Amino acid sequence: MHGEYRCLRCGPVAPLHVPEHIGAEIMASVVERVAADGESADRPGMPLWCPWPLPPGWTLTGVAWAGDDRAGVRATLVACAGPAPLDGGPADLIFVAEEPGVGLGSRFAGLPGPDPGPQVEEALTDPGPGHPERLPHAKIRVGGHPTPLWLVRSETDRSAYAGEARGMWLHAIAWPASAGHLLAEEVVLHDLTEWTPPELVYGAPSPYLHGQA
Repeated sequence: MHGEYRCLRCGPVAPLHVPEHIGAEIMASVVERVAADGESADRPGMPLWCPWPLPPGWTLTGVAWAGDDRAGVRATLVACAGPAPLDGGPADLIFVAEEPGVGLGSRFAGLPGPDPGPQVEEALTDPGPGHPERLPHAKIRVGGHPTPLWLVRSETDRSAYAGEARGMWLHAIAWPASAGHLLAEEVVLHDLTEWTPPELVYGAPSPYLHGQA
């Protein structure tokens, strides 16, 4: 199984373990690795946040975890792809759960620094013209709980949202930027380490996880 992975150095935590392919067996292996770390560590286990049910026409396109044998799993990532909500063109969306100071979500969002805290604070204090103060830009359900997400300043080819869930940072990053409108719909995130739906549909590996985009 280890031959299926490539490892990328991407900030404070190295490496990022990215399976070359995605499918039911790969997913089961990653779930087992992430869940086992949670069982053996003093800190809460890392979730694998996945939209479930997937939006119509969407597939799961990748999964990854960041950490090492010494520190354990400190961040996870789930990628999916499908038709964009506005024009129906191709869109990609990733969800990152991470401990403070890891920097994985910031890497994909194109944010400075390891955590989105300064950008979230800016969104809270200066929501922009036409936005009521402190109104979240997206509100999804995460593990059964309503969870606010805040649009943070990112590179122009994508939209990036950040918030907190289970005491960890939660990032949602969409390509192209307009695909972030998907989060205005009824998105529900489910932790795959608790239960992996056998009905999950897998697609071609996400280019954003493999540095091809």
